Amino acid sequence: MAKKVLVVDDSIVVRQMVSFLLTREGYVVIQAVDGNDALMKLNTDNIAMVITDLNMPGMDGIEFIKKIRKATAYKFMPVVMLTTQSQESKRQEGKEAGATAWICKPFTSAQLIEMVKKFVV
Repeated sequence: MAKKVLVVDDSIVVRQMVSFLLTREGYVVIQAVDGNDALMKLNTDNIAMVITDLNMPGMDGIEFIKKIRKATAYKFMPVVMLTTQSQESKRQEGKEAGATAWICKPFTSAQLIEMVKKFVV
């Protein structure tokens, strides 16, 4: 059965691009427009991994990660930040919130696929 990846980004272009790349690799992709939307979708699907943007309206990626890490079911779920933010302070903040890894935009399709394969077997 195909593994499900939740992609959270307020940019439809980024969501569609990530979805296209992952679907081509055999993953099922669930899309969410922000942290609040992602929380609802996370609770209804058997998600194997989350890829989230940092800067989003409503609930940003850091806040979203903090929320899901409080739930036992999501404590060890791989969560990758996919963002334009490359400052060490932001990376540290993400790590403290519970981000598993960090990919900076722009990224290559190979970088993204390699990251997903590393966490979702």
